[in-house]
Amino acid sequence: MNADVTQLASKIRLLVMDVDGVLTDGKLYNVPGPDGNMAESKGFDSQDGIALQWMARLGFPCGLISGRVSPATVERAKQCKFKYVYQGHTEKIPIIQEILADAQVDSSEVAYIGDDFTDVVVMRRVGLAIATANARPEVKGIAHYVTQAPGGQGAVREVIELLLQAQGKWPDILRHYEVCL
Repeated sequence: MNADVTQLASKIRLLVMDVDGVLTDGKLYNVPGPDGNMAESKGFDSQDGIALQWMARLGFPCGLISGRVSPATVERAKQCKFKYVYQGHTEKIPIIQEILADAQVDSSEVAYIGDDFTDVVVMRRVGLAIATANARPEVKGIAHYVTQAPGGQGAVREVIELLLQAQGKWPDILRHYEVCL
């Protein structure tokens, strides 16, 4: 991680992300529900989940903006204590503006994690633009930081660790779990 990314990360007060390809590997599973109709399911990474819970415990708000509507996303957002949950929005600028107004933060204090073209417009307007390892090459090209982990396989955890390290909060997490420094 270079000094510029660390400097940008030190100023972040809000983390927002896409869902498919970021919180998940982008695969969608249609399985039969109890009523016989097909229900969409997704796989989420448990290490991403605990890191998102650290953020909530530290009072660091997180949000998601997804073009798809999925009950699985709603459930995961509850589990991980997301403050902002928006689904069914491929046009993300009005949503990020609404989140910024509610959170009372400047766009320079926002980190956004994306993987596809619909994320670029937001990534160009925030303080720290992050692409997952599995992101489209065009998305990686405009990111300040590209994760080593792909979406759904620890990319969000990687970003949260980056933020907490840059802001001097990582030792608190390690102490909480009695991990030696």
